[in-house]
Amino acid sequence: MELTLEYAKQLDQADSLNKFREEFYIKPNSIYMDGNSLGLLSKRAERTLLESLNDWKEHGIDGWTKGKHPWFFLSEKLGEMMAPLVGASSDEVIVTGSTTVNLHQLVATFYHPVGEKSKILADELTFPSDIYALQSQLRIHGFEPDTHLIRVKSRDGRFLDEEDIIDAMTDEIALIILPTVLYRSGQILDMKRLTAEANKRGILIGFDGCHSIGAIPHLFSEWGVDFSYWCNYKHLNGGPGSVGGLYVNKKHFGKAPGLAGWFGSKKEKQFDMEHILTHAESAGAYQIGTPHVLSLAPLLGALEIFAEAGIENIREKSLKINRFLMDLLDQELSEMGFTIGNPVDDVRRGGHVSLEHKEAARICKSLKENGIIPDFRAPNIIRLAPVALYTSYSEVWEVVQILKNIMEERQYEKFANEREVVA
Repeated sequence: MELTLEYAKQLDQADSLNKFREEFYIKPNSIYMDGNSLGLLSKRAERTLLESLNDWKEHGIDGWTKGKHPWFFLSEKLGEMMAPLVGASSDEVIVTGSTTVNLHQLVATFYHPVGEKSKILADELTFPSDIYALQSQLRIHGFEPDTHLIRVKSRDGRFLDEEDIIDAMTDEIALIILPTVLYRSGQILDMKRLTAEANKRGILIGFDGCHSIGAIPHLFSEWGVDFSYWCNYKHLNGGPGSVGGLYVNKKHFGKAPGLAGWFGSKKEKQFDMEHILTHAESAGAYQIGTPHVLSLAPLLGALEIFAEAGIENIREKSLKINRFLMDLLDQELSEMGFTIGNPVDDVRRGGHVSLEHKEAARICKSLKENGIIPDFRAPNIIRLAPVALYTSYSEVWEVVQILKNIMEERQYEKFANEREVVA
């Protein structure tokens, strides 16, 4: 059937999540398609931030234990709220640090090279910050990253093959770090299978969940994943600089953190001020310093919405609206040099569409000029992310029509085909 604006409006009317659109601040005359980089501000996130500011205003230092959202227990409370999104128990999740700091913490804790079992396995398509951290950790341990950081090759530059990853799980591998979803192509890795294969070989495995948290369901505990870490400003809408999160399987509880700090203490012992750390016997042990309260606070409101909407419902709409986008692109732009560079199968696709074109950088600039906010990733990818909680099917239809018009009128030619400082 031909996809029309009328059909898009019918989909919007039938959308059970459409009511949450009113929860977000959506700029007039603009369509936001970059929620996989930075989610929009919700009214609830604004409310809980202001409530925490008021706790500071009203209580001063007593805000640590009094007020609307006592700060001393805030990271644990948010961990409890976030646990259902990763398929974990509440004590296995803590909201703390940032993506890269948490990766350093987890590698420092779980990377124990012994003899020839001393290498770290990653992949060549992962986000660069993870590679920088792994290279740094190897140097700290006295190893050369060129020899001890193994990066699984992609067969086509877009996707990873699980067979290739499993083949690389040799007796020399001490630790595996992989993305849940590849940031460029949106491919979901088979975490359950990879974890089972790693466990079978006695290799610890952890996942970077930055591009999946809040977009797809996870079952980390059931799968036996050893640990994971992620940011909370993308699909979870926690705000720029939002505090990150981490998961540690309870089978590792009691293990001393590799990077110790006083907020990793047992709560009842922290203010004893002893010079011997009594760390929490939960994911809370992997905290280091004082929580960034005003960067935690918006998550309180943001996660309320996820609890009400349900991650399964969010995933169902995400798949449907992204399928609608891909079908529209095929219908309207099939002769204009575009290639869909993400997996087509639902089970393999994350929360965004990767549209490839040789003029991608300046097409993105032209989209912005027309009120569409996309995302560019080098060398040739336009990432478009209809977000289940606040993007409508009608908006997706309009985006594709504007993109078609840009191409037909060659509007992009007035821009240089190079990225901005922040892509």
